[in-house]
Order: sequence, then C-alpha cells, then structure tokens
Amino acid sequence: MGEAQRPRAADHGVRALSTAPAFSLPARRVALAIDALRHGWPIRVGPQVGEGEILLPAETGFAPGTAAPRMLISSARAVTLKLANQREAAVPEAPVLIRAAEPFTLETARAIADPALDLDYPMKGPFAALPLAEGFGDGAAARVAMELARLAGILPAFLVAPDIEAGAAQTLAVADLDAWKDTARLGIASRARLPVEVCENSEIVAFRSADDMREHVALVIGTPSKARVPLVRLHSECLTGDILGSLKCDCGPQLQAALSAMAAEAEEGGWGVLLYMRQEGRGIGLINKLRAYRLQDQGLDTVDANNRLGLPTEARDFPVAARMLDLLKVGAIRLMTNNPSKVEALKGVGVDVVERVAHKLPANPHNARYLDTKRDRTGHIL
Repeated sequence: MGEAQRPRAADHGVRALSTAPAFSLPARRVALAIDALRHGWPIRVGPQVGEGEILLPAETGFAPGTAAPRMLISSARAVTLKLANQREAAVPEAPVLIRAAEPFTLETARAIADPALDLDYPMKGPFAALPLAEGFGDGAAARVAMELARLAGILPAFLVAPDIEAGAAQTLAVADLDAWKDTARLGIASRARLPVEVCENSEIVAFRSADDMREHVALVIGTPSKARVPLVRLHSECLTGDILGSLKCDCGPQLQAALSAMAAEAEEGGWGVLLYMRQEGRGIGLINKLRAYRLQDQGLDTVDANNRLGLPTEARDFPVAARMLDLLKVGAIRLMTNNPSKVEALKGVGVDVVERVAHKLPANPHNARYLDTKRDRTGHIL
C-alpha cells in the first residue's frame, strides 16, 4: 500500500501526537539523582527532601581521598561476606548496611561491590552487618537508593556518610520515585511511515517521558483495524543479540521471527505491534548484563549471575508497555511469548491479553543452558 493509500492515524483512532505533562518537581529530582549516580556524584535520600544519609556510588564515585565508616550493599553481596540472614538473602537486591575495621575507601568499596573482582581482590574483613535503622529508619530510603542504582545501570553499592560536603549531594524524597514512575508522563513524541524488510506497510512510533532518558518505540505492521486483534510482541532491547548476533541468547532470532509473523498477519488482513523497550538485560542495563555474562563464564546461570550482582531476576517495566499500547489505542492483544509470567504481568497492569501465542525457536550450543534456565527457573514454556 502506498503512502497516499495508508489510513491516517485518526482513521483508526490513534492520536497523531501526544504530549506528556511537561513538569513534575518530584520526578525531576529522581532524574537528576539518576544522572548524578552515572556521573559519580553523591545523592541524599530521605523521608523528606534534604533529609537522610549522604550516599556516594561505589562504582562511579569521584571524590579522591574520601572514605566512609559504612557501606550500603545488596543482600546478595552480604551473603558473599557471610553477613546476610536467610530472610535478607531471599531478596538479592535488598539493602544491607555494613561496617569494617577500617573506613571504606572508593577502591575497597568497588572491590566489595563487584563480584567479578572476588578472585582478584580477596575480601579483607572483618565485616559486620548493622541494623538498617541506623541511618535509614524503616529502610525505605535504602531501598530507593538501590533502585536508583539499577536505573542508573551501576552496581548497587554506596559509601554511607562519606567525608564530603553535604551540599554537593542531589537530594530527593522517598516518595519521589513513584512520581518518576508515573506512566501518565509518557507520551508519543513522533511517528513516521517506515517501510521495513518484512512489510513495507509499517509505521514507527516513538515515545518519550519528560524525565526518563529511555526512548521506547513501537513498530506497527500492517493496517490497524478494530475488527482484528493485533499480534503483539513486547521485546526488550538486546544490543548483543539484536544487533551483534550474539549466540548466548535467543533475542535476535525472536525479534526477526516476531516481525515475520506480524508481516504474515498483515498479508491476511490483520496487523501487529512490536513494542521495542529500552530495558536491556531484563532491566539491569547493558554494562551490568555484560557483568552477568562474565559471571556466567565462571559457571553461574542467568538467574544466579543477576542475583550475585545484587540485581533482580526480573526488572522490566510492564506498566510502560501498557501505557504505550493505550497511547496507540490498542485494546485486546494476542501476545507472542513463551513466558506466562509476562502475560500475568501485563494483565496486572490492565492489558487485555486474549491469547498467548507461542514463540519458540531452536536452541544452539551457546544458548542451550540459557533456555533451560528460562524453563526451569523463570517458568518459560519451551
């Protein structure tokens, strides 16, 4: 179908352009805090703005000569140090407050934070776990800090109360994170016709939120129709698989197979929507995903590698996917996935999943264990 024949967005109920709310001070504080962590600057999280401990990121921190009496680490790292109890260890990303015989420097903090360095830098204790209430009250501020580290794509570890000026820290309140996650702030930024190899009758739609650097896209294949339920694939960005052809996962083949299936739907009068989400490594970020790869080379499976880093097994943003579908005026969907948990997650945020469409591809010698782990530990149907 040529450009002149393609229905306009208004013809199938999709707005030509949508804008998110322009400003939210709490969300802006979170955005600035994430940026600060990427740059190695301190943050301060408390019940109210200006309250709470000063936290310097262990991985990226830049403050020559600084030291701190305490560290905030994940329970997964505390397990390595023999400091976490059974309840804490059940949630690998949960925060644990520790101290040592000597103050922590950034050099020693980085060795503690990164499990890939365990063999190169043997732990020098003794270490002791402290009650989280010593500086973090009910622990909410500590949990927010760990979540901010994940969003920044850095290791979840901080120097607590380092000897630096408090005024240098980016401050925010615990409740600010909810404002940043408000999907109502996501809007359609631009859209254009995009002929692709599998189907020339396609349109790309870009989404943006005011305080989030991630720009998600949707590829609409075929002509949208209220009479046909679209075939939908929620695909998380995978640089190594989608672009470089990595054999360690099945992401690249899954992406191409999904596009081909949607093109086949379009030939039969149906249509499809590929949501391409900027959430590398199931939400842990590219660099942390590569760290997990290194741990896999040491014998860990995908789940254990993520957890050893102090990161969750599943950190993808399903409410954002639901918001994208809503902005596209997509109601019911037929979801391409082998993961029943993804179906339930989308249903839980209001998406009407009327059918799960199997999306099975053959294994290769490099990803067979990865696929087995998805089946055995995360419930995939393979």
